[in-house]
Amino acid sequence: MKSDIKNLKVQDIAIAIVPRKDVNQDEALWDSYILNLKEEPITNVLINSRGYGEMDGEKVKTTILRHFFEEIGPLQVVKIEPIQTKLFNLTNEYWVSFVHQDYMYDKKYVFVTGSITEDNFTTIPFINMKGVMIR
Repeated sequence: MKSDIKNLKVQDIAIAIVPRKDVNQDEALWDSYILNLKEEPITNVLINSRGYGEMDGEKVKTTILRHFFEEIGPLQVVKIEPIQTKLFNLTNEYWVSFVHQDYMYDKKYVFVTGSITEDNFTTIPFINMKGVMIR
């Protein structure tokens, strides 16, 4: 029965978008990261990233990129991919699924249009750089 299926929420996993070090923040490339803030590893991590929205009055969809990490250790940060600053005018979505303690979790992390700005910067744990993070 449907009521027998656990519906556990994702906790202690974050996605961050950070400008590259020693580069002007208006440069073309930043980097996206996944952060495992748990005291235990997560395994079979699959991340789908895509962008969508409007640019110059036309609907735009980026290619869906897929990344797989067999394991991300406890309290560890892993770089996912570079992201071009021109894509900040789109909604950028990272759909993460992983296994933790024999349960498969998934969550969408959505950076809405215009949210990747210096106004939303916070210090990103473990890498001690400023960026935008969703937990």
